[in-house]
Amino acid sequence: MTAKADQRIGLTTTIPVEIIFAAGKVPVDLNNRFITSPRKEAFLAKAEALGFPRTTCGWIKGIYGVTLDEGIKEVVAVTQGDCSNTHALMEVLQTAGVRIFPFAYPYDQDRYLLALQIERMREHFGVTKASVQEAKEQLDRVRGKVQEIDRLTWQEGVVTGSENHLFLVSTSDMNGDWRSFEQEVDRFLAEAKARQSQADGVRLGYLGVPPIFTDLYAYLEELGARVVFNELQRQFSMPFVTDDIVEQYLHYTYPYSFFTRLQDIKEEISRREIAGLIHYVQSFCFRQVQDILLRQEIKLPILTIEGDRPAPLDARTRLRLEGFVEMLRHRTQGWIYE
Repeated sequence: MTAKADQRIGLTTTIPVEIIFAAGKVPVDLNNRFITSPRKEAFLAKAEALGFPRTTCGWIKGIYGVTLDEGIKEVVAVTQGDCSNTHALMEVLQTAGVRIFPFAYPYDQDRYLLALQIERMREHFGVTKASVQEAKEQLDRVRGKVQEIDRLTWQEGVVTGSENHLFLVSTSDMNGDWRSFEQEVDRFLAEAKARQSQADGVRLGYLGVPPIFTDLYAYLEELGARVVFNELQRQFSMPFVTDDIVEQYLHYTYPYSFFTRLQDIKEEISRREIAGLIHYVQSFCFRQVQDILLRQEIKLPILTIEGDRPAPLDARTRLRLEGFVEMLRHRTQGWIYE
């Protein structure tokens, strides 16, 4: 194993990645590595052969498979504020020789408790507060450029929903190398700003964890719809200005109460002039229950779709998406749709 490979730290979701970079390590978002791999099904098969139940979330099985396949020796696992199956995943990975560092977001957004978690992590990786602050300033510059990609999506209409998704979701680990990622972002921004606006089309918001479907954005664009708001992907880019790392991860909505997310969702619906929402839920995930709250609180048309394994959209979901987009098109044109 190479020295660089020994420096890789797996992440089960977004964590204070500034600490990983400050330690000279290479962060690896295991979700991103799983879903972008051509061997996705092999990772699931590896987990299922071990005995992971069919009713276990596909992301958890994928994380297990990709961690072992790539020989990652240490994982920062979020034990509170993410998937409830992460506890069992940690234990199974430990039996395979993977070191686990647990990180917990306090449900009630308690600043003191979050500061303790960040301090524990900083001490674990042996870095100073000054080096973490320096890393934060570097990453914030990159995040600001990715947020410009987001603005070009909803305001200028020169970035697709799929491109928006890919750049935003990559900010969780900066693809393991923030300098190379920044260069990639710079090249894309230069290209996108030279494009003609494609602002026409039904304006959609996408809510929920990133989709396990492989062709959702492409199909929506075929239907004449544009995703101009990727809710949680945008949160990974830390779309707010803070000087303090604790304050930054207090503002990050994903790990806390659904009502924290709801406030952000409502603000962006208004700002981005969204006509309808697609709420993606993962099979066997507790977050499916939050669809009840979403429909009680948001007075826009909402289509809830469910995915299980990484694959193209199934025929039933394609048909539902087609009907939803057509209904929204009629509404935006002032038609009455029964």
